Amino acid sequence: MTVIPGSRGALAYPAEVTSPTPRPSRSKGNASSRREVDADVLLGSRALLAVVARSLGSALDEVTLPQFRLLVVLSSRGPMRSGDLADATGVHASTLSRTAERLVKGGWVERVTNPDSRREILLGLSPQGAQLVAEVTARRSREISTILKRLSPGEQQEVRAAFAAFARAAGEVASSDLLLLAVVEDDTR
Repeated sequence: MTVIPGSRGALAYPAEVTSPTPRPSRSKGNASSRREVDADVLLGSRALLAVVARSLGSALDEVTLPQFRLLVVLSSRGPMRSGDLADATGVHASTLSRTAERLVKGGWVERVTNPDSRREILLGLSPQGAQLVAEVTARRSREISTILKRLSPGEQQEVRAAFAAFARAAGEVASSDLLLLAVVEDDTR
């Protein structure tokens, strides 16, 4: 087991999930059944989860994983009304309100007046919150780049297309946290 510590708990993964050693891939012909496709995607998601966990590293000493998710959404979409942020992250409005209050008190998020409606208050990243998201994103980007360099340019394009399709199907918007596309483009030029 590899344990990734944080003050709010530790994430533990079997060594084979966190190992940077590439796994042999199955040939396309073997992935014809839905079950095999699901198994291959699950394996890839475990590898990506390990990258995500390692990139979060010391950030989990500062914020919880759900709090970090809010910071990422604010980073990619800009200041938002709390109800819209709750919808975007799939949490109940009261849960978001408590989480946002903790983030404001911690200096990660700021309340700002909506320039279009002075009576409306938005939640936006503070400079400290933006820096935390940027640091984690940079670590994740470096590790993803290292992994992608192990693939041929054609395989990199396949990964790019697959991740773009998966993100669309999951309803994820393109953001600064999703640097995979930029890394693949830079490496294949």
